[in-house]
Amino acid sequence: MAVELTGITKRFPGVVANSDINIAVRRGHVHAIVGENGAGKSTLMKILYGMQRPDEGTITINGHTVSFSSPSDAIGAGVGMVHQHFMLADNLTVLENVVLGSEPTRGGVIDFGAARRRITEISDNYGLDVQPDRLVEDLGVGDRQRVEILKVLYRGARILILDEPTAVLVPQEVDELFDNLRELKEEGLTVLFISHKLDEVLQVADEITVIRRGTTVDTVDPAQVTARQLAELMVGSELPTPETRESTVTDEQVLRVADLSVRATDGRPLLEDVTLTIHRGEVLGIAGVEGNGQAELVEAIMGMRVLSGGVVHLGSKDITTWSTRKRREAGIAYIPEDRHRHGLLLDSPLWENRVLGHQTERPNVKGQWIDRASARRDTARIVEQYDVRTPGIDVLASSLSGGNQQKLIVGREMSGSPKVLVAAHPTRGVDVGAQAAIWDYIRDARRNGLAVLLISADLDELIGLSDSLKVILRGRFVADVDPAQVTPEQLGSAMTGAGERP
Repeated sequence: MAVELTGITKRFPGVVANSDINIAVRRGHVHAIVGENGAGKSTLMKILYGMQRPDEGTITINGHTVSFSSPSDAIGAGVGMVHQHFMLADNLTVLENVVLGSEPTRGGVIDFGAARRRITEISDNYGLDVQPDRLVEDLGVGDRQRVEILKVLYRGARILILDEPTAVLVPQEVDELFDNLRELKEEGLTVLFISHKLDEVLQVADEITVIRRGTTVDTVDPAQVTARQLAELMVGSELPTPETRESTVTDEQVLRVADLSVRATDGRPLLEDVTLTIHRGEVLGIAGVEGNGQAELVEAIMGMRVLSGGVVHLGSKDITTWSTRKRREAGIAYIPEDRHRHGLLLDSPLWENRVLGHQTERPNVKGQWIDRASARRDTARIVEQYDVRTPGIDVLASSLSGGNQQKLIVGREMSGSPKVLVAAHPTRGVDVGAQAAIWDYIRDARRNGLAVLLISADLDELIGLSDSLKVILRGRFVADVDPAQVTPEQLGSAMTGAGERP
């Protein structure tokens, strides 16, 4: 066995994250680990990578019992981890990112020639197609991920932990990743694949371990189970779908953006002449490979970007020059792409996070002062209504799992009867249970008249939830798509500019 985790238990104040976890991973296999957010997957992987130490249990690598005090110890034992959120410096080249912290030297000087040869050798051996001298800021998401994989291979890893590796990839990039994983397997490497996407797990894994509420419940052969059965093992219910059948779209225009343009500080166009309209009761989906202007569009609508042209209307009001705060007070709710950077104060309790961004609105204020008692009561309501699994409202936001953090944000933004919801990747990094809950919240709000701008890398989610779809490429809308007719493959082709538009 490449990896054996036996009796792993990890406790935190008020919660047992892992309880008697047992997993055996064969050498040269892709072993998937699935479970709800909060099930204990992330804690377990942090223990295996030396970021945390278990309270009980043993870790065995290639037959040797080990004790890791840091990621450096894990790397020294041949264990590498590719995190869900890439850790690359945009202003450095691929080569510089790969060798950073592990630079080969000759005579006290970095030997870039040796580094380039080693990177090229690894890239060729594993079919990664990485170009050492390209700037990372010029790379797409799939290319960046391959750089991250190469970075851990460069450090000698023979066991790779991939945390939600397909979360931001379009279908073609997922296929390329799976081809890379097959190359890694053929060379004898072992992969631990953490994912919420059950169809992908069934496609790529040799074995699947299911974790529920902190403990292992089963290890199964993917050839012997269906996605529905896996979902039942994970959450005790059948696999949900985002599909929305009945139309609730009205003729009332709620948000209208016309000829919107945004430029970078160096004058490069980031958005060009973007026009869209969202009606009451409508979900407008935006499909695109990340980095093609979606983030700039969201930030422009929220008042976080200076426009170089165009106008933004909320109902009959021109809000183009309004501040972000004024836009939010007028009824624009916002689920940010990065919940840690823009959605939460991780070191603050849940009730303070309920107030965040709504500190001028009831029930959070009384007169000019924060109304702590009302804010706390409303936080308790959100926790119950949106099934935020937490010991209480005074725990820090950082102590919640990703899915529960996301449900807290969704509950906060859905409060106060907003007119528009700008939802950027609302289910990224959450499990099937939390994902289904968030889909239901959006569907219910849409049915009650909410206008929704939906940005997502999950094409099934976009197709299932959207009433209309636009494809964005290099800062421009290049296609209008009927969600009832398009397939994920057709949508992926349109997003990359390949093939005929659907």
